[in-house]
Amino acid sequence: MDRPDLIASDVDGTLLTPLERMSRRTLAVLGRVLGAEVPFVLVSGRPPRWIPPVAAQGDITGYAVCANGAALYDIGSDKVLSVRGLDVVTLHDVADALLTALPSAHLAAERVGETAHDQSVPQFVAEPEFRNPWDGATPPHGEGESEPVSRASVLGRRAIKLLVSDGAMTSDEMAHAAREVLGDAVDITYSTNAGLIEISAPNVTKASGLAEVAELADVAQRDIIAFGDMPNDVEMLRWAGHGVAMANGHPVVLSAADEIAAPNTEDGVAQVLERWF
Repeated sequence: MDRPDLIASDVDGTLLTPLERMSRRTLAVLGRVLGAEVPFVLVSGRPPRWIPPVAAQGDITGYAVCANGAALYDIGSDKVLSVRGLDVVTLHDVADALLTALPSAHLAAERVGETAHDQSVPQFVAEPEFRNPWDGATPPHGEGESEPVSRASVLGRRAIKLLVSDGAMTSDEMAHAAREVLGDAVDITYSTNAGLIEISAPNVTKASGLAEVAELADVAQRDIIAFGDMPNDVEMLRWAGHGVAMANGHPVVLSAADEIAAPNTEDGVAQVLERWF
């Protein structure tokens, strides 16, 4: 493709190293991208509150697509611009169906307010048994963010994502079981294969969120390049004019991409962007 007019990148496993940092090489090319006034959009499963530490590393102040497309966040102004969430009735219906297929699963919910750290909203709530699969890394959904609550409390308020954990299964196994009972009533994906799936409103994906950004930025779909590594990136890579999977990515992502780049441990995003910047 010609030089892209907009760059979209997943965060964990793609833009960041395993130490959750942008490498020097990545920071250098990102500086040239921003200097050329080409929008660089973070597109993540992370909620808005977990975006500012990433954006600050590279002085990114534009848009971030959060929670797999459920929330659009303006980093520079610290404002949540739009939300496509799951209402309470849907949350209960989904939970009832899920727990017939995954009886040993436990639930958590991501919520959002008007800013990244809106104190009027308990942004992360989880059952006591909900399992954090990140094991000490800075998680997109983490321990210590809330006191454990009852299932009724998890499901009792509109959410941008319902999170389902089961330490005895892989995420792939869980997603298959969930789709058997939920079909296309919601969007089911995952960003780790360690026993966690993420459920959003129907047709809410990173692609739908990126399409919203493209419209705001007045950039054509064909002029967008997108990077990702996990199943929650598949729709975005297929939608963008040029989709790039990281070599460390999930097989379904590799098969969906137009190109496979070097892994995040070898500055794969930077290597591709250096063609133009």
